[in-house]
Amino acid sequence: MALKVAFLMANYGHDPTETAVLYNKFKKAGFEIDFVSEKGNMPECDSKMLTGMTQKLLGATKEAVDLYNAMKDDMKNMKALAWTAEGFSLDSYDLVFLPGGHEKGVVQVINSPVTHRLIADYFPKTRKPSKKSVAAICHGVMVLSESSLPDGKSVIHDATTTALPGFMEQSIFWGTRAFLGDYYKTYGAGSDSVQTSVEKRLDDPSKQYYNSLGFSPFIREDETYNYISGRFPPDAALLAEKTIALVQKTTGA
Repeated sequence: MALKVAFLMANYGHDPTETAVLYNKFKKAGFEIDFVSEKGNMPECDSKMLTGMTQKLLGATKEAVDLYNAMKDDMKNMKALAWTAEGFSLDSYDLVFLPGGHEKGVVQVINSPVTHRLIADYFPKTRKPSKKSVAAICHGVMVLSESSLPDGKSVIHDATTTALPGFMEQSIFWGTRAFLGDYYKTYGAGSDSVQTSVEKRLDDPSKQYYNSLGFSPFIREDETYNYISGRFPPDAALLAEKTIALVQKTTGA
């Protein structure tokens, strides 16, 4: 039986590299992939990262664009699931994946009380030893940090993680503000960075938040939960490879 993966996504705005690279590698590994959005719309990624000057200067590489186009072709024969559907649960999945993206549309999944409930139910079940896993990258980590347990703590309050570094987020925001406005700040100018938002929800950020400002691939694999996180698009391929290895190991596939 194929291993099952849920891509939990907003209708629009996720980063194409962080979505398509993992989709491609998971597909090659034989995983069965479902796209899950609020009402069952097939998600679309941020077009600014795929075309025009923003793509050429700051967006997806040609290889990533090709992978995204291939994923879109597959989507024509797929039907997305709705996280708001009565009785929907993540329990049947071996892996839940949360791609990132800075376009404002991604708040649909980050802020949703329904996704918070689903994640609050699923994430504790990844505590080792377990056959369930979670992977997240960039803003996708905020879906986890914003999901609370019954005691009010984040589901990752005691986990180790990385996410988009605040320095990188601020640098690209200020570097593009003259011609893109607050495009690179999901919650608008002056809002907390992804790093700050995540750190606020950890028990001890100094020991739990792992950071790198280098451009070499960097991920963090937690020791307590089957949870792996990445920072931004250059980490996508490594995140996919490590996640596949984790899921295959934990499920015995």
